[in-house]
Amino acid sequence: MTAPIDTLKELEARVRDLEVTAQKTGQNLDAALNPLRAEVDRLRAAQPKSAPTRWERVQLARAQGRPTALDYVDRLCTEFTELHGDRRYGDDPALIGGPARWQGVPVMLLLQQKGRDTKSKIKRRFGSANPEGYRKAVRLMDLADKFGLPVVALVDTQGAYPGLEAEERGQGWAIAESIRRMLNLRVPVVNVVIGEGGSGGALAIGVGNRVLIQENAWYSVISPEGAASIIWKDASKAPLAAEALRLTAPDLLKLGIVEEVIPEPAGGAHQNADEAARAVGEAVTRHLRELAAQDAATLKTDRAARFRRLGAYTETP
Repeated sequence: MTAPIDTLKELEARVRDLEVTAQKTGQNLDAALNPLRAEVDRLRAAQPKSAPTRWERVQLARAQGRPTALDYVDRLCTEFTELHGDRRYGDDPALIGGPARWQGVPVMLLLQQKGRDTKSKIKRRFGSANPEGYRKAVRLMDLADKFGLPVVALVDTQGAYPGLEAEERGQGWAIAESIRRMLNLRVPVVNVVIGEGGSGGALAIGVGNRVLIQENAWYSVISPEGAASIIWKDASKAPLAAEALRLTAPDLLKLGIVEEVIPEPAGGAHQNADEAARAVGEAVTRHLRELAAQDAATLKTDRAARFRRLGAYTETP
């Protein structure tokens, strides 16, 4: 007899709360945590094994405690130096980046950072960048080209910020400029969708030679809620929209939109950030190694051809 899923979720929440407390206070709470972790493992093993639905994967991409871009940087990078500002308007905390060493390899990082708690999520607008964020990304791409640094971009946003001030400062133009600049980079570009990949806000830093996605992330022209609001005038029909959009990692691999699906720990990346980071690190390092052998002209040509192939179709009489 399988354990009730509500009991499992409650125990998982208690484990996460204790882990956060231990991290914040420096206390050793292993005596309380270890029995709970063992019980969580037992209950997970008792659950029936079935693939999540598309909507369930969307929920996993948004799960509380899912690793953010900076969580991966903390685990996989050294010597990260964040660079600020677009040199025109200001600094955007939703899209950050700078040079670092990715498992020892010098790279330029572009990161969509959602925030780890309520305060930081509000500060970073849940990863939705203003135009200055995309202009900062272009500035960092220029530096990557100048110094020959491969670009690693971690994508995690429902979309660009839709506020009036963003439109006043040229949101659409900034996104287009970022896409154009990324297409013309002379260095390798590897993208990883680590959570949500929504619309042009994600594509603006998503034009890579290789596009990877975590197992429970999603990538689409619009969020399920947005699509449901347009098609049915009812955001509650988001699960139906998720099915129609075919936005999950297995869908995208089948459609040729991504090169690789990076496996996650059982239950999702939020259950074991260290294990999730190991898988992301291995995949990105492998693709960087493969791309390092290509010259600038090949990298540009192949990148452009890769994206021109997307959406191709034929009509039968």
